[in-house]
Amino acid sequence: MDRADFKPDSIKTMADLIKIPVIPTLYFKHHELASCPKKKMILRVTSSGTSGQNQSKIGFDLYTILRAWEMTKHMLHYHRLWSLKPTHFVVFGYQPHKGNNKAIAKSAWGFTFTAPALSKDYAIRWVDGEYQVDLQNIEKKLIHYAKGHHQVRSLGFPAYTFFLLKKMKEDGVHVTLPKGSKMTLGGGWKQFYAEACSKQEFYDLAHEVLGFQENDIVEFFGAVEHPILWTTCSKHHFHLPVYARVIIRDPDTFEEVPHGQMGLINLLTPISRAAPLTSIVTDDLGILHDEDCGCGIHSPYLEIVGRVGLEDIKTCAAGAEDLLKGKKA
Repeated sequence: MDRADFKPDSIKTMADLIKIPVIPTLYFKHHELASCPKKKMILRVTSSGTSGQNQSKIGFDLYTILRAWEMTKHMLHYHRLWSLKPTHFVVFGYQPHKGNNKAIAKSAWGFTFTAPALSKDYAIRWVDGEYQVDLQNIEKKLIHYAKGHHQVRSLGFPAYTFFLLKKMKEDGVHVTLPKGSKMTLGGGWKQFYAEACSKQEFYDLAHEVLGFQENDIVEFFGAVEHPILWTTCSKHHFHLPVYARVIIRDPDTFEEVPHGQMGLINLLTPISRAAPLTSIVTDDLGILHDEDCGCGIHSPYLEIVGRVGLEDIKTCAAGAEDLLKGKKA
């Protein structure tokens, strides 16, 4: 802030937020930054890289955790994701393990408490001291749960979900999960962008194989460096929540670009006081739209277009991809 000659009292309006110096997410992957003593950080999580390399390490104090809990509680309530009905949870992600501090794993585990859990099945299982992908077991579980009466909630990486849906279609499997079932997605396609399909193709496949309607599918977006729960609306758009703001910046000049133009995504939030996460710029390219999408939410919405080509960046899906190739994560 000193180098940028930035003074906090210069922020008078929302338009002044662009003055706040940004920290790239890539910087967090090489430097551990904190805004309070480590002894006050009761929760420490990492982004998900490969073999423990190039991970952001972020700590949270009790104050920040309580603020994040209030946000999560309100967001899940607004999107009607709390349920009192017994539920089978199918996680297209990591099975919890004491040595796994990845934020994506902790978030998925936390989501299994949005309803009374009858069972929790994981696509990436901890077996004999290492993680192994087991989509075949998930296929068997889904077929079995479709014969019952209890709702099913799947959550996790869209790439894994898509790969299993494709396999089930190729196997000629077409079932309908019980009423109230939902599919939730998070973590992004990341290194699987080459295999990524359009949203409509994904939704059509989910309907054909598991009987999901479009309004049964919810997507999440977030990052360990930006601990805000972004959730899609009924039209599948990421509207700005009250807890965050977005600036789209020109990749060369870092100046703000007009709505509707593509640039680097700069995410802002005041939620954390344990780490300097107020203004971070990601390696994602995005577009901020201000037109009304018709869902009833009137804030602008963020379209995530893709990632810039930085070889140094390792992500949660990158670690998952290595597992598919038989490497340890």
